[in-house]
Amino acid sequence: MTLYFLQALIYLCAAVIAVPLAKRLGLGSVLGYLIAGVFIGPIAGLVGAETNDIQHFAEFGVVMMLFLVGLELEPKMLWEMRSRLIGLGGLQVSLTTLAVMGIAMLLGQSWTISLAIGLIFALSSTAIVLQTFNEKGLGKTEGGGGAFSVLLFQDIAVIPILALLPLLALPELVEAAAHGAEHLAEHHEELSLVAGLPAWAYALVVIASVVLVVVGGHFLTRPLLTYVASAGLREIFTAAALGLVIGIAALMSLVGLSPALGTFLAGVVLANSEFRHELESNIEPFKGLLMGLFFITVGAGVDFGILFSSLGTILGLSLGLMLIKILILLALTPAFKLQGTDRWLFALSLAQAGEFGFVLLSYSVQQNVLPVELTQTLSLAVAISMFLTPALFILYDKLIVPRYEQTENEREADEIEETGTVIVAGIGRFGQIVNRFLVANGVNTVVLDHQAGQVDLMRRINIKSYFGDATNPDLLHTAGIEQAKLMVVAIDDHARVNQVVEYVKHAYPHVKVMARAYDRGHAYELRRLGADFVVTEAYYSALELGGQALSSLGYHPFKSEQLKNAFDQVEKDNRDTLYQSWLNATEDNRFTPHYRELFMQMELLLGDAMKVDRADKHSMTERGWTPPPKDYLDDFKDPQDT
Repeated sequence: MTLYFLQALIYLCAAVIAVPLAKRLGLGSVLGYLIAGVFIGPIAGLVGAETNDIQHFAEFGVVMMLFLVGLELEPKMLWEMRSRLIGLGGLQVSLTTLAVMGIAMLLGQSWTISLAIGLIFALSSTAIVLQTFNEKGLGKTEGGGGAFSVLLFQDIAVIPILALLPLLALPELVEAAAHGAEHLAEHHEELSLVAGLPAWAYALVVIASVVLVVVGGHFLTRPLLTYVASAGLREIFTAAALGLVIGIAALMSLVGLSPALGTFLAGVVLANSEFRHELESNIEPFKGLLMGLFFITVGAGVDFGILFSSLGTILGLSLGLMLIKILILLALTPAFKLQGTDRWLFALSLAQAGEFGFVLLSYSVQQNVLPVELTQTLSLAVAISMFLTPALFILYDKLIVPRYEQTENEREADEIEETGTVIVAGIGRFGQIVNRFLVANGVNTVVLDHQAGQVDLMRRINIKSYFGDATNPDLLHTAGIEQAKLMVVAIDDHARVNQVVEYVKHAYPHVKVMARAYDRGHAYELRRLGADFVVTEAYYSALELGGQALSSLGYHPFKSEQLKNAFDQVEKDNRDTLYQSWLNATEDNRFTPHYRELFMQMELLLGDAMKVDRADKHSMTERGWTPPPKDYLDDFKDPQDT
């Protein structure tokens, strides 16, 4: 027992140390687990032959992963993504498989081994790519969306690949495995519901099992989970979730099917269940730990003897695979309208082999599809391609993006054909709303944006805008800054917003400047630079959501509105005091203890304000407001419109 404790401690300590360090260095958690395994295995020799047994146990994390993938695949979402999902994903997997298969056959491998290698190498690393997208904010780009579609298709494709691989088994490996297992048969008999059944009966049992998973998942799980949830004990629901996954995996194993296939089907069936998120939250920690343990065992099983003896071959396999995938992915981008930096992000992010490659290689050995010696070489090629992935993202950040930005900057600024009362700098999500509101009220605007693609997109939806950098004084002059009454700065760049505000208030003090700030500190900076009005980008949307939350909790809508106004008023009353404290502090530490004390005092005032019950009977409807003077908007209208 003590030995098991020590081994568990070694694995856990390795993960705790290596994974945070790898993420800090931008390598991702999967590579962190692999590095941890390499250190405690071949380098330090802290673990040994038991890693193979642990790996078989840890592979259940893959079963859980596919259950969670199924939970994410709502039929409606899949239908909306059908074009890129089937088109991009299907073509990428098919073309990569055929290309790798062809090269493997040219190198002397049989067609079955070549096809297996092609299928395994066609997959990319979902864990590395999605984690990097989240860290760098690339998930919402066109290239990121295309990559997500391909990764989703690959996750789905794992199911038929798992079903296909056993059909590619090599007779000589099957025979060797049978002879090797003869002496174990007397001591251990594999449980099976289909052993000895004729083909027709086996087919019926398999169909019945799949139907049971689908129908049972749809009709039986809801009352079961409702009953379990009624107990109000989280650990019982966790036990039920684990029991559901383990039970389906066991059923699939008993009828000779892949456990991953059964749990994937169950996940899809439960994708629209009201218990979906609860199931995810309960299964996710176990999946994460088991997958992490699996990757550690893969790293611990790396044979440095094979690596150094075949270093040229393994590096050639890794780099050759990445080059093939990049070329195929780039070739697919024109048909799906991925251009500029998006096409390079799409191609470079998916160039590596994936974590499922380790799973499928291990599975291929178990199913006698690939010889052990070959899978050791292929596993090293998969690992090295994953190790090189961060370098591809650095290449994208340091070379690709600056090159395209330089190309865009070389485009001459548009010739501005008109002037307006208001100049709007930045036509992103925030600037669009401001501009639409002003235009809808008859205010003439001139819209500027330094991203050519965004300008072209706005023109396609009839929002007139001009390409140009608002930090350029000549462009502002062309846009009519001298005659403008107001400038709205809605640029999503901290430094450039400051630059525009500072220049306009210095050169054209008669122009009112309204700017969007990223946070409270940025708002203070803009105020110091002279901005007439500053709004923190999330402040009013958060306040509005808070009011709606109160209404949903049973507060009268009028009461919610009063509380919102009271909150906003306390913020306004204390704005100057907080700003002065920030302004008087040193540059190195603006948020001093004095500032924090003032902020906490404001929080106490907020609590008091929330307890005040307004009973002044003042109307909050539009009829309760004093009407504005006649023709008060004439100054903001173009004389040609009158």
